[in-house]
Amino acid sequence: MLTNNINLNGKTIFITGMAGFIGSYLALELLKRENNIRIVGIDSITDYYDTSLKEERLKKLEAYTNCTFIKGNIADKALIEKIFNEYKPNIVVNLAAQAGVRYSITNPDAYVESNLIGFYNILEACRHSNPQVEHLVYASSSSVYGSNKKVPYSTDDKVDNPVSLYAATKKSNELMAHAYSKLYNIPSTGLRFFTVYGPAGRPDMAYFGFTNKLREGKTIQIFNYGHCKRDFTYIDDIVEGVIRVMQHAPEKKNGEDGLPIPPYKVYNIGNNQPENLLDFVTILQEELIRAKVLPEDYDFEAHKELVPMQPGDVPVTYADTTPLEQDFGFKPSTSLRNGLRAFAEWYASYYLKK
Repeated sequence: MLTNNINLNGKTIFITGMAGFIGSYLALELLKRENNIRIVGIDSITDYYDTSLKEERLKKLEAYTNCTFIKGNIADKALIEKIFNEYKPNIVVNLAAQAGVRYSITNPDAYVESNLIGFYNILEACRHSNPQVEHLVYASSSSVYGSNKKVPYSTDDKVDNPVSLYAATKKSNELMAHAYSKLYNIPSTGLRFFTVYGPAGRPDMAYFGFTNKLREGKTIQIFNYGHCKRDFTYIDDIVEGVIRVMQHAPEKKNGEDGLPIPPYKVYNIGNNQPENLLDFVTILQEELIRAKVLPEDYDFEAHKELVPMQPGDVPVTYADTTPLEQDFGFKPSTSLRNGLRAFAEWYASYYLKK
Protein backbone atom coordinates (compact mmCIF):
# COMPACT_ATOMS: atom_id res chain seq x y z
CA MET A 1 0.00 0.00 0.00
CA LEU A 2 1.06 3.55 -0.68
CA THR A 3 1.70 5.94 2.20
CA ASN A 4 -0.29 9.17 2.18
CA ASN A 5 1.86 12.12 1.16
CA ILE A 6 -0.89 14.74 1.42
CA ASN A 7 -2.62 15.70 4.66
CA LEU A 8 -6.05 17.19 3.94
CA ASN A 9 -6.05 19.10 7.23
CA GLY A 10 -5.70 22.83 6.61
CA LYS A 11 -5.95 22.46 2.83
CA THR A 12 -8.05 24.34 0.28
CA ILE A 13 -9.73 21.98 -2.16
CA PHE A 14 -11.24 23.20 -5.42
CA ILE A 15 -14.04 20.95 -6.69
CA THR A 16 -15.43 21.57 -10.16
CA GLY A 17 -18.94 20.28 -10.84
CA MET A 18 -19.85 20.67 -7.16
CA ALA A 19 -23.61 20.73 -7.80
CA GLY A 20 -23.25 17.43 -9.65
CA PHE A 21 -23.88 13.96 -8.30
CA ILE A 22 -20.32 12.99 -7.37
CA GLY A 23 -19.13 16.54 -6.66
CA SER A 24 -21.80 17.28 -4.07
CA TYR A 25 -21.31 13.96 -2.26
CA LEU A 26 -17.53 14.46 -2.23
CA ALA A 27 -17.75 18.00 -0.86
CA LEU A 28 -20.17 16.94 1.89
CA GLU A 29 -18.07 13.96 2.95
CA LEU A 30 -14.88 16.05 3.09
CA LEU A 31 -16.62 18.70 5.19
CA LYS A 32 -17.92 16.02 7.58
CA ARG A 33 -14.51 14.38 7.96
CA GLU A 34 -12.21 17.39 8.21
CA ASN A 35 -12.86 20.38 10.46
CA ASN A 36 -9.95 22.48 9.25
CA ILE A 37 -10.58 22.36 5.52
CA ARG A 38 -11.71 24.86 2.90
CA ILE A 39 -13.91 23.75 0.01
CA VAL A 40 -14.33 25.98 -3.01
CA GLY A 41 -16.72 24.70 -5.67
CA ILE A 42 -17.87 25.76 -9.10
CA ASP A 43 -20.76 24.58 -11.25
CA SER A 44 -22.55 26.11 -14.23
CA ILE A 45 -25.83 24.38 -13.24
CA THR A 46 -26.82 23.59 -16.83
CA ASP A 47 -30.31 22.35 -17.64
CA TYR A 48 -29.02 19.03 -19.01
CA TYR A 49 -31.26 17.62 -16.28
CA ASP A 50 -33.58 19.03 -13.60
CA THR A 51 -31.74 21.92 -11.94
CA SER A 52 -33.86 21.65 -8.77
CA LEU A 53 -31.98 18.43 -8.00
CA LYS A 54 -28.67 20.31 -8.24
CA GLU A 55 -29.99 23.07 -6.00
CA GLU A 56 -31.15 20.44 -3.50
CA ARG A 57 -27.62 19.00 -3.37
CA LEU A 58 -26.09 22.45 -2.84
CA LYS A 59 -28.53 23.15 0.01
CA LYS A 60 -26.85 20.48 2.11
CA LEU A 61 -23.55 22.34 1.78
CA GLU A 62 -24.92 25.73 2.81
CA ALA A 63 -24.64 24.90 6.51
CA TYR A 64 -20.85 24.85 6.27
CA THR A 65 -19.16 28.26 6.55
CA ASN A 66 -15.92 26.79 5.18
CA CYS A 67 -17.60 25.92 1.87
CA THR A 68 -17.84 28.49 -0.95
CA PHE A 69 -19.90 27.97 -4.08
CA ILE A 70 -19.36 29.92 -7.30
CA LYS A 71 -21.82 29.65 -10.16
CA GLY A 72 -19.80 29.66 -13.35
CA ASN A 73 -18.40 27.70 -16.27
CA ILE A 74 -14.94 26.13 -16.26
CA ALA A 75 -14.75 27.08 -19.95
CA ASP A 76 -14.49 30.71 -18.73
CA LYS A 77 -10.70 31.00 -18.49
CA ALA A 78 -10.70 34.40 -16.78
CA LEU A 79 -13.02 33.10 -14.05
CA ILE A 80 -10.86 30.03 -13.40
CA GLU A 81 -7.73 32.22 -13.19
CA LYS A 82 -9.53 34.52 -10.75
CA ILE A 83 -10.54 31.59 -8.52
CA PHE A 84 -6.99 30.21 -8.45
CA ASN A 85 -5.52 33.66 -7.69
CA GLU A 86 -8.03 34.33 -4.92
CA TYR A 87 -8.30 30.94 -3.19
CA LYS A 88 -4.95 29.31 -4.07
CA PRO A 89 -6.21 25.71 -3.99
CA ASN A 90 -3.81 23.02 -2.77
CA ILE A 91 -5.79 20.17 -4.34
CA VAL A 92 -8.02 20.30 -7.42
CA VAL A 93 -10.71 17.71 -8.13
CA ASN A 94 -12.12 18.18 -11.64
CA LEU A 95 -15.55 16.56 -11.84
CA ALA A 96 -17.20 19.14 -14.10
CA ALA A 97 -18.03 17.61 -17.46
CA GLN A 98 -20.80 17.24 -19.93
CA ALA A 99 -21.82 13.68 -19.22
CA GLY A 100 -23.80 11.09 -21.16
CA VAL A 101 -23.02 9.01 -24.23
CA ARG A 102 -26.26 9.47 -26.18
CA TYR A 103 -26.43 13.23 -25.60
CA SER A 104 -22.99 13.58 -27.22
CA ILE A 105 -24.47 12.45 -30.53
CA THR A 106 -27.02 15.29 -30.62
CA ASN A 107 -25.15 18.01 -28.70
CA PRO A 108 -21.41 17.65 -29.41
CA ASP A 109 -20.64 21.34 -28.78
CA ALA A 110 -21.38 20.95 -25.06
CA TYR A 111 -18.70 18.24 -24.77
CA VAL A 112 -16.00 20.24 -26.52
CA GLU A 113 -16.72 23.29 -24.36
CA SER A 114 -16.77 21.59 -20.95
CA ASN A 115 -14.65 18.47 -21.37
CA LEU A 116 -11.89 19.88 -23.59
CA ILE A 117 -11.74 23.68 -23.23
CA GLY A 118 -12.82 23.55 -19.59
CA PHE A 119 -10.27 20.90 -18.68
CA TYR A 120 -7.54 22.78 -20.56
CA ASN A 121 -8.34 25.85 -18.42
CA ILE A 122 -7.98 23.77 -15.26
CA LEU A 123 -4.61 22.41 -16.42
CA GLU A 124 -3.35 25.90 -17.30
CA ALA A 125 -4.46 27.23 -13.92
CA CYS A 126 -2.63 24.36 -12.17
CA ARG A 127 0.45 25.10 -14.26
CA HIS A 128 0.57 28.78 -13.27
CA SER A 129 -0.67 28.44 -9.69
CA ASN A 130 1.51 29.75 -6.89
CA PRO A 131 2.05 27.81 -4.73
CA GLN A 132 1.87 24.86 -7.10
CA VAL A 133 -1.14 22.58 -6.82
CA GLU A 134 -0.12 19.48 -4.84
CA HIS A 135 -2.47 17.10 -6.66
CA LEU A 136 -4.89 17.28 -9.57
CA VAL A 137 -7.49 14.50 -9.45
CA TYR A 138 -9.88 14.34 -12.39
CA ALA A 139 -12.80 12.25 -13.58
CA SER A 140 -12.25 10.00 -16.54
CA SER A 141 -14.74 7.29 -17.48
CA SER A 142 -15.13 3.59 -18.18
CA SER A 143 -16.33 4.69 -21.63
CA VAL A 144 -12.67 5.14 -22.71
CA TYR A 145 -12.49 1.34 -23.06
CA GLY A 146 -14.86 1.58 -26.03
CA SER A 147 -15.62 -1.78 -27.57
CA ASN A 148 -12.60 -3.55 -26.05
CA LYS A 149 -13.28 -7.28 -26.01
CA LYS A 150 -10.92 -8.19 -23.16
CA VAL A 151 -12.55 -8.11 -19.72
CA PRO A 152 -12.14 -7.08 -17.00
CA TYR A 153 -10.91 -3.70 -18.26
CA SER A 154 -7.42 -2.89 -17.03
CA THR A 155 -5.72 0.50 -17.02
CA ASP A 156 -2.89 -1.25 -18.88
CA ASP A 157 -5.19 -1.93 -21.85
CA LYS A 158 -4.99 0.16 -25.00
CA VAL A 159 -7.87 2.63 -25.18
CA ASP A 160 -7.52 4.06 -28.67
CA ASN A 161 -10.93 3.16 -30.09
CA PRO A 162 -13.64 5.31 -28.46
CA VAL A 163 -17.18 4.71 -29.72
CA SER A 164 -18.63 8.10 -28.69
CA LEU A 165 -17.48 11.71 -28.57
CA TYR A 166 -17.96 11.62 -24.79
CA ALA A 167 -15.46 8.76 -24.55
CA ALA A 168 -13.06 10.57 -26.88
CA THR A 169 -13.12 13.68 -24.68
CA LYS A 170 -12.41 11.61 -21.57
CA LYS A 171 -9.46 9.88 -23.25
CA SER A 172 -8.29 13.35 -24.31
CA ASN A 173 -8.37 14.46 -20.66
CA GLU A 174 -5.98 11.65 -19.76
CA LEU A 175 -3.62 12.59 -22.60
CA MET A 176 -3.71 16.29 -21.74
CA ALA A 177 -3.08 15.57 -18.04
CA HIS A 178 -0.13 13.35 -18.96
CA ALA A 179 1.40 16.10 -21.10
CA TYR A 180 1.07 18.67 -18.30
CA SER A 181 2.44 16.22 -15.73
CA LYS A 182 5.46 15.64 -17.98
CA LEU A 183 6.05 19.27 -18.96
CA TYR A 184 5.32 21.00 -15.66
CA ASN A 185 5.71 18.23 -13.06
CA ILE A 186 2.06 18.54 -11.96
CA PRO A 187 1.03 15.39 -10.03
CA SER A 188 -2.21 14.15 -11.59
CA THR A 189 -4.46 11.13 -11.12
CA GLY A 190 -7.28 10.18 -13.47
CA LEU A 191 -10.17 8.06 -12.22
CA ARG A 192 -12.18 5.94 -14.62
CA PHE A 193 -15.60 5.73 -12.97
CA PHE A 194 -17.90 2.81 -13.78
CA THR A 195 -21.69 3.46 -13.90
CA VAL A 196 -22.18 5.48 -10.72
CA TYR A 197 -25.61 5.28 -9.05
CA GLY A 198 -27.34 6.16 -5.79
CA PRO A 199 -29.70 8.60 -4.06
CA ALA A 200 -29.98 12.06 -5.69
CA GLY A 201 -28.17 10.74 -8.74
CA ARG A 202 -28.42 11.82 -12.36
CA PRO A 203 -31.93 11.48 -13.85
CA ASP A 204 -30.44 10.61 -17.25
CA MET A 205 -28.97 7.39 -15.85
CA ALA A 206 -30.90 4.21 -16.60
CA TYR A 207 -32.02 3.34 -13.04
CA PHE A 208 -33.41 6.86 -12.49
CA GLY A 209 -35.05 7.10 -15.90
CA PHE A 210 -36.58 3.62 -15.52
CA THR A 211 -38.06 4.64 -12.16
CA ASN A 212 -39.61 7.82 -13.55
CA LYS A 213 -41.15 5.97 -16.49
CA LEU A 214 -42.48 3.03 -14.48
CA ARG A 215 -44.06 5.43 -12.00
CA GLU A 216 -45.75 7.26 -14.89
CA GLY A 217 -46.98 3.95 -16.39
CA LYS A 218 -44.71 4.28 -19.43
CA THR A 219 -42.74 1.51 -21.13
CA ILE A 220 -39.01 1.23 -20.41
CA GLN A 221 -36.59 0.19 -23.13
CA ILE A 222 -33.89 -2.30 -22.22
CA PHE A 223 -31.07 -2.07 -24.73
CA ASN A 224 -29.27 -4.92 -26.49
CA TYR A 225 -32.30 -7.07 -25.64
CA GLY A 226 -31.19 -7.13 -22.02
CA HIS A 227 -27.78 -8.62 -22.78
CA CYS A 228 -25.85 -5.62 -21.45
CA LYS A 229 -23.69 -5.94 -18.36
CA ARG A 230 -22.70 -2.97 -16.24
CA ASP A 231 -20.30 -2.56 -13.36
CA PHE A 232 -22.69 -0.54 -11.19
CA THR A 233 -20.76 1.40 -8.54
CA TYR A 234 -22.50 2.95 -5.53
CA ILE A 235 -21.84 6.65 -4.90
CA ASP A 236 -20.38 6.15 -1.39
CA ASP A 237 -17.79 3.75 -2.82
CA ILE A 238 -16.84 6.28 -5.49
CA VAL A 239 -16.40 9.06 -2.93
CA GLU A 240 -14.34 6.85 -0.61
CA GLY A 241 -12.08 5.97 -3.54
CA VAL A 242 -11.66 9.62 -4.55
CA ILE A 243 -10.77 10.73 -1.01
CA ARG A 244 -8.17 7.99 -0.63
CA VAL A 245 -6.61 8.84 -3.98
CA MET A 246 -6.56 12.57 -3.15
CA GLN A 247 -4.23 11.87 -0.23
CA HIS A 248 -1.47 10.32 -2.33
CA ALA A 249 -0.13 12.35 -5.23
CA PRO A 250 2.04 10.45 -7.72
CA GLU A 251 5.69 10.90 -6.70
CA LYS A 252 7.94 13.35 -8.51
CA LYS A 253 11.11 11.54 -9.53
CA ASN A 254 13.68 11.39 -12.30
CA GLY A 255 14.34 8.52 -14.66
CA GLU A 256 17.68 6.93 -15.51
CA ASP A 257 18.29 9.72 -18.04
CA GLY A 258 17.98 12.31 -15.28
CA LEU A 259 14.78 13.74 -16.76
CA PRO A 260 11.52 13.92 -14.78
CA ILE A 261 9.16 10.95 -15.00
CA PRO A 262 5.60 12.31 -15.27
CA PRO A 263 3.92 12.14 -11.82
CA TYR A 264 0.84 10.61 -13.41
CA LYS A 265 -1.53 7.74 -12.60
CA VAL A 266 -4.87 6.36 -13.77
CA TYR A 267 -7.15 4.04 -11.76
CA ASN A 268 -10.44 2.26 -12.32
CA ILE A 269 -13.11 2.74 -9.64
CA GLY A 270 -15.76 0.12 -10.25
CA ASN A 271 -17.57 -2.64 -8.42
CA ASN A 272 -15.53 -5.38 -10.12
CA GLN A 273 -18.76 -7.36 -10.45
CA PRO A 274 -20.79 -6.64 -13.60
CA GLU A 275 -24.53 -7.18 -13.37
CA ASN A 276 -26.84 -8.24 -16.17
CA LEU A 277 -29.23 -5.42 -17.05
CA LEU A 278 -32.30 -7.66 -16.72
CA ASP A 279 -31.23 -8.75 -13.22
CA PHE A 280 -30.57 -5.12 -12.35
CA VAL A 281 -34.06 -4.11 -13.50
CA THR A 282 -35.64 -6.95 -11.49
CA ILE A 283 -33.90 -5.82 -8.28
CA LEU A 284 -34.84 -2.20 -9.00
CA GLN A 285 -38.48 -3.19 -9.44
CA GLU A 286 -38.49 -5.14 -6.17
CA GLU A 287 -36.96 -2.25 -4.25
CA LEU A 288 -39.36 0.30 -5.78
CA ILE A 289 -42.27 -1.86 -4.63
CA ARG A 290 -40.71 -2.22 -1.17
CA ALA A 291 -40.32 1.58 -0.92
CA LYS A 292 -43.94 2.01 -2.11
CA VAL A 293 -42.87 3.93 -5.21
CA LEU A 294 -44.74 1.28 -7.23
CA PRO A 295 -47.81 -0.71 -6.12
CA GLU A 296 -47.34 -4.35 -5.12
CA ASP A 297 -49.37 -5.63 -8.08
CA TYR A 298 -47.42 -3.60 -10.67
CA ASP A 299 -47.44 -5.41 -14.03
CA PHE A 300 -43.79 -5.05 -14.87
CA GLU A 301 -43.83 -7.25 -17.98
CA ALA A 302 -46.38 -4.96 -19.63
CA HIS A 303 -44.04 -1.99 -19.24
CA LYS A 304 -40.85 -3.60 -20.54
CA GLU A 305 -39.55 -3.54 -24.12
CA LEU A 306 -36.35 -5.22 -25.29
CA VAL A 307 -34.65 -3.15 -28.01
CA PRO A 308 -31.34 -3.21 -29.98
CA MET A 309 -28.13 -1.52 -28.86
CA GLN A 310 -27.94 2.27 -29.19
CA PRO A 311 -25.13 4.08 -31.07
CA GLY A 312 -22.21 4.79 -28.77
CA ASP A 313 -23.20 2.16 -26.21
CA VAL A 314 -21.10 -0.88 -25.31
CA PRO A 315 -22.39 -4.34 -24.27
CA VAL A 316 -20.27 -4.71 -21.12
CA THR A 317 -18.32 -2.64 -18.59
CA TYR A 318 -16.20 -4.49 -16.07
CA ALA A 319 -13.45 -2.92 -13.97
CA ASP A 320 -10.19 -4.51 -12.91
CA THR A 321 -9.67 -2.71 -9.59
CA THR A 322 -6.50 -4.58 -8.53
CA PRO A 323 -4.21 -1.49 -8.65
CA LEU A 324 -6.69 0.48 -6.51
CA GLU A 325 -6.73 -2.34 -3.95
CA GLN A 326 -2.94 -2.71 -3.96
CA ASP A 327 -2.17 1.02 -3.68
CA PHE A 328 -5.00 2.19 -1.42
CA GLY A 329 -6.34 -0.96 0.27
CA PHE A 330 -9.79 -0.19 -1.05
CA LYS A 331 -12.33 -2.07 -3.13
CA PRO A 332 -15.94 -0.93 -3.70
CA SER A 333 -18.21 -3.35 -1.86
CA THR A 334 -21.80 -2.04 -1.76
CA SER A 335 -24.14 -4.69 -3.14
CA LEU A 336 -26.55 -3.76 -5.92
CA ARG A 337 -29.48 -4.68 -3.67
CA ASN A 338 -28.35 -2.34 -0.88
CA GLY A 339 -27.50 0.46 -3.29
CA LEU A 340 -30.83 0.31 -5.13
CA ARG A 341 -32.67 0.07 -1.81
CA ALA A 342 -31.06 3.34 -0.71
CA PHE A 343 -31.99 4.94 -4.03
CA ALA A 344 -35.61 3.73 -3.87
CA GLU A 345 -36.02 5.01 -0.31
CA TRP A 346 -34.56 8.38 -1.27
CA TYR A 347 -36.80 8.57 -4.35
CA ALA A 348 -39.87 7.89 -2.25
CA SER A 349 -38.97 10.58 0.29
CA TYR A 350 -37.96 13.16 -2.34
CA TYR A 351 -40.68 12.75 -4.97
CA LEU A 352 -43.66 11.20 -3.22
CA LYS A 353 -43.73 13.54 -0.21
CA LYS A 354 -43.52 16.83 -2.12
